[in-house]
Amino acid sequence: MERTDYKKIIRELMGDYRYNHSVNVADEAVKLAELYGCDVEKAYTAGILHDITKEVPKDEQLQIIESGGIILDDVQKGAPKLWHAVSGSVYVQTKLGITDIDIINAIRYHTTGRANMSLLEKIIYIADYTAKGRDYSGVEVMRQLSRKSLEDAMIFSYQFTFNKLSSLENPIHPDELFGYNDIVLQRNRKD
Repeated sequence: MERTDYKKIIRELMGDYRYNHSVNVADEAVKLAELYGCDVEKAYTAGILHDITKEVPKDEQLQIIESGGIILDDVQKGAPKLWHAVSGSVYVQTKLGITDIDIINAIRYHTTGRANMSLLEKIIYIADYTAKGRDYSGVEVMRQLSRKSLEDAMIFSYQFTFNKLSSLENPIHPDELFGYNDIVLQRNRKD
């Protein structure tokens, strides 16, 4: 499919804010892919589709997840904000025929990250945090870090997320903890 095809598909599934965010994430993913030597078309595709089921009703998201044979863990069950990443990864396979596991995983893990992320997975994770339109406290630091090191940006994002979730007494998904530990341990091995 062409870029315009993906834009048409998501345009029908989401409102203006989410559509613009998806376009911005795709654009940011392309910039990061060019900077770090990742496949630009894969980055665009994963970026434009990363939130494809974000505005699908929660019960339908659960049906999509179940149809993909995925069983949510306890943290995921209690955190509906995470469902769209999982349901989106199933949706792009079953409805759009995407078979590239790197694109599928970049969509699936764009909210939590995980250990042993591919370059594309890191790019989509970071692009979602740094795309045009994001305005949270610390976004400029995150953008600067993303241009120097994806790993530095990811550590910053994990710390930001851990602080936010723990201040609200919300659980932290194990994939986030494993992702953080993986990056820190890799860095320590290099030192």
